[in-house]
Amino acid sequence: MFISDQAITAIILVAVTGGYAANLLADFLNIGNLSPALPRSFADVYDADRYEKSQQYLKETTRLGVITATVDLVVLLIVWFSGGFGMLDDFVRGLHHGPVVSGLVFIGILAALKFVISLPFSVYATFGIEARFGFNKTSPGLFLLDTVKSIILGVALGALLLSVILCFFDVAGPLAWLYCWIATTLFLVAIQYIVPTWIMPLFNKFTPLEDGTLKEALFAYARSIDFPLAQIFVMDGSKRSAKANAFFTGFGKNRRIVLFDTLIQAHDTRELVAVLAHEMGHFKKKHIRNRLMLGIVQMGIIFYLLSLCISQESLFTAFSVTTPSVYAGLIFFSLLFSPVDMVISVALQKISRRDEYEADRFAADTTGAPSALISALKKLSAQNLSNLTPHPFYVFLNYSHPPVLERMTALNKIADQQESK
Repeated sequence: MFISDQAITAIILVAVTGGYAANLLADFLNIGNLSPALPRSFADVYDADRYEKSQQYLKETTRLGVITATVDLVVLLIVWFSGGFGMLDDFVRGLHHGPVVSGLVFIGILAALKFVISLPFSVYATFGIEARFGFNKTSPGLFLLDTVKSIILGVALGALLLSVILCFFDVAGPLAWLYCWIATTLFLVAIQYIVPTWIMPLFNKFTPLEDGTLKEALFAYARSIDFPLAQIFVMDGSKRSAKANAFFTGFGKNRRIVLFDTLIQAHDTRELVAVLAHEMGHFKKKHIRNRLMLGIVQMGIIFYLLSLCISQESLFTAFSVTTPSVYAGLIFFSLLFSPVDMVISVALQKISRRDEYEADRFAADTTGAPSALISALKKLSAQNLSNLTPHPFYVFLNYSHPPVLERMTALNKIADQQESK
């Protein structure tokens, strides 16, 4: 099916500006939904000053996000309509390398440009906003070291996967999308082992939870639900931020439950057992496996659609590129695909919010103490200056977790049910 370059230009222009407008509207509604009245259920963890501070934090981070998104959009439009993509492609072709090396150079230059543009915003977010609100613990040296490590890892892993994709599309013919899907699936599975074992320790120190009451309580709970827990790790999150969190990563022998040291400092044993129960609930309810499978299916669909689009000469003409190539097609297809990607993202966010409710119920049912998880959620919200009253449209677009007040309402219903039995 032939689509003119004018039509593709219009579609992509509407897609990128429409996505920007939707997020801008969500930000505007979210700020407008702030309430000066502290929710009564948070009176024991928030005072008036800290609640006001949380709202100022939201305004500052939202403002920076809007500026960042606006700059990204403006740069894209300038590069696009000034013929920048075509000039870059001419430069890369002038180097007379093969399709794989040319693709790495083309995409690498665009990635470097995006990095340079985003770096000042990242610096300001860390040493401006996060520092001003008492979160940042990162030194300039550590920030620089983290940045260098991230670049090296991104180049190494990204170049490897991109080389495989470009190679398959160059030599595998009509089934290239299938081979790319298989390769990407293997890569995603391998990453589940690589990240907790080799990558995460490059940035943080992970130490086994020390013996004591907390460790005994956590392992006793794990045994009570027949969860194969070999070790619980404490991550030194406090060297970068005062925020607290916990997460589950990896699978098999590489499975890790990780608690931030800031989380342990701020919560008692009952609350930490409830937090761990929530994380184990994700495993028991097969949420982690299901999300991985959904990601794999999504990648298959994307590669198939990519294989159809890169044969459209008009896709390249719309960006002033005279000679079609897989590497340029990857970039242009990502822009063309952006509205579909937003729809998929919204659907996945909704599934994720449902999973969070299920994990909360699992924790409440298996610990018999919904109040402990409620208390933990309240403390986490206060510690992280979370927005207690997000607008529903903002939640719809961006939240992977339900708003904390809604989670607390659901947990209180479970508590009522337990008391009535």
